[in-house]
Amino acid sequence: MRRNMIRWRRHTLFMRLPAWITCMVVTMTAGAQQRIVMPAALQRGDTIAIVSPSSATDSATIAKGCNTLREWGYVPIVGTHALNEYHGFAGTADERAADLLWALKDSTVKAILCSRGGDGAVQVLKHIPLATFTQHPKWLMGFSDVTALHSAEVSAGVMSLHSSMCDGISMRGERDKVNSILRRLLRGELPTYQVPAHPLNQQGEATGILVGGNFSVFEGLAGSDYDFLNRANEGLILFIEDMAEGMMKVDRMLHHLEIRGILQRLKGIVVGHFSKYKSPENGFTSMYDMLHEYLQHYDIPVCYDFPVGHHSGLNYPMIEGCKLHMVVSDKGTTLTFQR
Repeated sequence: MRRNMIRWRRHTLFMRLPAWITCMVVTMTAGAQQRIVMPAALQRGDTIAIVSPSSATDSATIAKGCNTLREWGYVPIVGTHALNEYHGFAGTADERAADLLWALKDSTVKAILCSRGGDGAVQVLKHIPLATFTQHPKWLMGFSDVTALHSAEVSAGVMSLHSSMCDGISMRGERDKVNSILRRLLRGELPTYQVPAHPLNQQGEATGILVGGNFSVFEGLAGSDYDFLNRANEGLILFIEDMAEGMMKVDRMLHHLEIRGILQRLKGIVVGHFSKYKSPENGFTSMYDMLHEYLQHYDIPVCYDFPVGHHSGLNYPMIEGCKLHMVVSDKGTTLTFQR
């Protein structure tokens, strides 16, 4: 199998603009004329806050994350409550929200890295007014349970980074190649991903605003003010992944999107990794087979087995809220992020 490829386009002018100007770089959404702000590119020496909005973590994990950020040329600062523990969460909802609010509002903090996922991010949302994201646009990094925060940030009109967290960014080998993409993204460089063809792919071409992440997490926000799928009329490309969710549970979530009228309005779908689930189930041999049973009836491009999600070494950074051009052909899939 040929290797996945990443192409880079350097935007030196963008990188040298003042932060208040780069923050105003926007994606104009189709029809609605709403805008989604791209946070400013980071510079060497900038401060990145580490917070724990979800499950409890340990000092070794955060220390590894700090060490990596220093290697990348940034100054890490750890939230006051990042190492707390309360019923399996990293402190009470109030404590976790306090750290996130501090990281968002502190002007010396230029980006936010979540220490880990797990559970609990949804508990902090009611403590974070959407206007806070809008007033303090900055990159927020993480995946899994952090999908809840990405959904909130995009709902507020700010792009967010679905990416590795403290443990993941400290890995070497194959993961380090993936992390180099994140390093370049933080500096203002947008990637183009090229991945091999999959036999279930649906060919086609589309341009839309990318949103997605952990399927069960963003499904739990359905219809709320924090739901990025409220932007469905603006032309979305959705990416999905999950871990330890049964095939029939994913079936129900997929059909919930259909009942809501979301599937019918999507421009394209990127199917990432689904891991640690029971197979076969209800006659389907795999999660991809089950999804294909329904998605094949939609006349949109669909890419399967894209390297994003809970997979060792293969969790490509995805820019939530960014304009994306998607091409699925017999040769493979190309995803190009655009300003």
